Amino acid sequence: MDDFIGFCNLKRQYNDHREDFLHAIDLVCGKAAFIDGEFVKSFESEFAKFCQVSYVSCVNSGTNAILLAMLAMGIKTGDEVIIPANTFVATAWGPVYAGARPEFVDCTSDTWEIDPGKIEAAITGKTKAIIGVHLYGLPFDIDAVKEIAEKNNLLVVEDCAQAHGAQYKGHPVGGLCDIGAFSFYPTKNLGAFGEGGCLTTNSPTYAEQINILKNHAANEHGDHEKIGFNMRMDGIQAAVLSYKLKFLDSTNERRRVIAKRYIDEIISPNIKVQQIQEGAEHAYHLFVITVPERDRFIKHMYSNNIECGIHYPMSCHLQKVFGYMGYKPGDLPNAEYLAEHCVSLPMYPELFEDEISRVIEACNKFQIS
Repeated sequence: MDDFIGFCNLKRQYNDHREDFLHAIDLVCGKAAFIDGEFVKSFESEFAKFCQVSYVSCVNSGTNAILLAMLAMGIKTGDEVIIPANTFVATAWGPVYAGARPEFVDCTSDTWEIDPGKIEAAITGKTKAIIGVHLYGLPFDIDAVKEIAEKNNLLVVEDCAQAHGAQYKGHPVGGLCDIGAFSFYPTKNLGAFGEGGCLTTNSPTYAEQINILKNHAANEHGDHEKIGFNMRMDGIQAAVLSYKLKFLDSTNERRRVIAKRYIDEIISPNIKVQQIQEGAEHAYHLFVITVPERDRFIKHMYSNNIECGIHYPMSCHLQKVFGYMGYKPGDLPNAEYLAEHCVSLPMYPELFEDEISRVIEACNKFQIS
């Protein structure tokens, strides 16, 4: 279907920059700098400047970035980490892999971010940290979460997997808490040509621990004093990311232009959009709405040659893997409502104006039964 609007079309960006991408890859291959090496170091320096942080450490996925954040902070078996239920399950894997127990809390009914008002009730003597998620590209209420964390002597991690270039009160995300964890999965605002991730921090201690752990935990003498991992980034991904970083601000601005059209022109009373708290600048990795009769809506959009997504169809606390924790339907109602009603509209910088108009028109034509 020539007029089909895909949920995410990565081919357009590749075709627009094909020669530059191939040149970046050729540079890596010409120097055989395939693992870590100068291209990774260059990107770490560039991304540190972009995020206004002291240290960046590149790894092989966003999921492993969260795990290394936990280990660098000393999270271990028996500890508890508070996490919003409305997130991708990878947010919870980091604490679980470290041996800790994830404690899920509800999101707000309007921003859909972690609800600071629900955090304190989840804190126990075993709680060591909070992971806040900048969901869909919108920063969570960092000041409120940090105030609770400081009051209870807890660490805070920013899950920035969807928020490259988002800002909170004029500052880029990633350097506003103890550690930030980014994903460079290909569909992200800043995406690699494969898996990739990084950690951001202003702490030299955390940076040193992360750099040791990701490289087999070897010291300068080749002595392995603890269990380490092979979680390094490869040079090709770093070179691609360095090139893409040059136009991230402009592609993020394009996402905001598209989002503004959606917000201004989708007038159906059945469709609700994510609310943005004061001081937050959305990066719009995703443009998520809620709608009654979601399955009918998705079929309606597909009948108009428009593909939508669902992020996410089941709240984390009700996932079968966490059944041992005893959560039941109704425990976290806002997260459960979103899981049942959320739909992600097409959102990528290369969308054409007429395609945006078609998405808007199809949304406005949807009628509930």
